[in-house]
Amino acid sequence: MPPLIIAHRGARSLAPENTLEAARKAHAVGADLWELDVAFTKDDQLILFHDDLLKRTTGVDGKFWELTLAEIQALTPGRHFIESDPFEQIAAGAVDENYPDARVPTLTEALRLTRDLNWKVNVELKRNPAHCPDYPLLKRVFDAIKEAGVGPETVLFSSGVHEWLDEIKQRHPEFELQALVALWPHDPADFGDFRFDTYNVRRTRVFPEDVRDAVDRGRAVNVYVVNEEEDMIAYANAGAAGLITDFPQRQRALIQEGRL
Repeated sequence: MPPLIIAHRGARSLAPENTLEAARKAHAVGADLWELDVAFTKDDQLILFHDDLLKRTTGVDGKFWELTLAEIQALTPGRHFIESDPFEQIAAGAVDENYPDARVPTLTEALRLTRDLNWKVNVELKRNPAHCPDYPLLKRVFDAIKEAGVGPETVLFSSGVHEWLDEIKQRHPEFELQALVALWPHDPADFGDFRFDTYNVRRTRVFPEDVRDAVDRGRAVNVYVVNEEEDMIAYANAGAAGLITDFPQRQRALIQEGRL
């Protein structure tokens, strides 16, 4: 079987990342599931956002926890995507839709969309910013899951905070868990005691033979972020369970061509 196509923050080469538009696009091009990042607003609402700083994806200054949900949703990541063309896919003619009205969605909205598409989402849980160390992220995420009316058929979790995964395993053992390793570019790909069934590993810190070794030891490995065709083929041949990619359309094409 070819590795799963895991759309990194949605199909973010074709639509603004961590938006419903990016999720819909990933689904349309044939991704098996999508991945999102959870953040929170000044007024305690869960949103989809990756960076601490707002600048890269919205074009404005500030940090996500400094704004309310209303202020966050007044930003224009769709227009900024069009202006910045972060993957140069607009210039290449690969983007067939404009997204001027795309906004930062709530986690509940993202979960409901995934449910309505009969699809699946990898909810990545990031460590709270130093400014907000006591934010009850796990509790709030499970509140959103309940509000959206979804369960393990729709949601799986990944995180570099392995203690959070241990807590989920203890309290909600029905959910699939994936441990992030080599979270930072300089970190080694340390699988530790191999206590998790699935590991998500940074591409720049792991060779295909390392993936094969982990697979031979009975563990599933997803590799992130894999965008180039030759890397997709190499990690697929090494037995990767999934590839987390900004270009789900590229991986789908390789599968259709019989090259994966």
